[in-house]
Amino acid sequence: LGNVDATDGSTKSTIEQRVTGFSIHALIGACIAFSGPRNLLTNVPLSVLMGLFMYLGTSALPGNEMWERIKEIFKDPFELKPNRWSNVPRKITTFFTVTQVACLAAMVYVKGSPLGVLFPVVIAMLAPLRFALEKTGLVKKEYMDVLDED
Repeated sequence: LGNVDATDGSTKSTIEQRVTGFSIHALIGACIAFSGPRNLLTNVPLSVLMGLFMYLGTSALPGNEMWERIKEIFKDPFELKPNRWSNVPRKITTFFTVTQVACLAAMVYVKGSPLGVLFPVVIAMLAPLRFALEKTGLVKKEYMDVLDED
C-alpha cells in the first residue's frame, strides 16, 4: 500500500503491511501439511516451474556486484560508469572476479559430483583463500576491503 503523487508518479509514502508475507507462508504450510494443495501443485508442468525459477534468478542479477564486475570484464574501459570499486585497478578487479567465478564453478562441480558431501569443505575454504590472496600480495588489503565489502 502506498501514496503516489499523481503529477509526477513519485512515491510519497508507503504503509507496511504483513498480509502478503503471512499469506505466502500460510500457503506454503498448507502445501506441506495437506494433500489437496500438494496434489494441485503436481498438475503444474515442470517446465513452468523451471521457467519461473529461471526468471527469478535472472531478474535478481542486475545490481549484484559480482555480476556487474563480470560484465565489466567484457566492456571497454572508457565506457564504464563509476562504481564503488572504480578506484581499484582494473587488473586486480578482473583477477578477483575470475577467482570468484572459479570458486563458484568449483562449488557447482563438487555439489553435482559424487563428492557432494564435501561441499561444506569448499565453502569453508573460501575464507582462507581470501586471506591468502591478501597475505601473498596478489591483492592489497585496501583493494580487498573494497572488492569484498559485503
